[in-house]
Amino acid sequence: VPLQASGGGLVQTGGSLRLSCAASGFSLDYYTISWFRQAPGKEREGVSCIRRSDGYKYYARAVKGRFTISRDNAKNTVYLHMNSLEPEDTAVYYCAAGVHRPIQSSWASTGAYDHWGQGTLVTVSS
Repeated sequence: VPLQASGGGLVQTGGSLRLSCAASGFSLDYYTISWFRQAPGKEREGVSCIRRSDGYKYYARAVKGRFTISRDNAKNTVYLHMNSLEPEDTAVYYCAAGVHRPIQSSWASTGAYDHWGQGTLVTVSS
């Protein structure tokens, strides 16, 4: 598996977590990296994206202002910093890598991504 997502766990409402997406065998710098999540009984949805080449960032409306995506090229890792967590954020979080340069209307399309991590569970208790 070329992508490894980690950092999930159990946190109380209002708490914070940092998810990591590490790559092996290829450089994340050349890829658009996105975080998706899937809650039980719901479809997978885009959370945030950092675009290749220019590092432009996209956020889902539900997380804007609370989550921050960042890239550390030296560590070949992309992070998702999650603050002010809410029970509605409970889900399995996946990172994905693609070679496209998405726009606002396309970054959350799952079909555009070539590599997926195995997912990490985030549980926010009320």
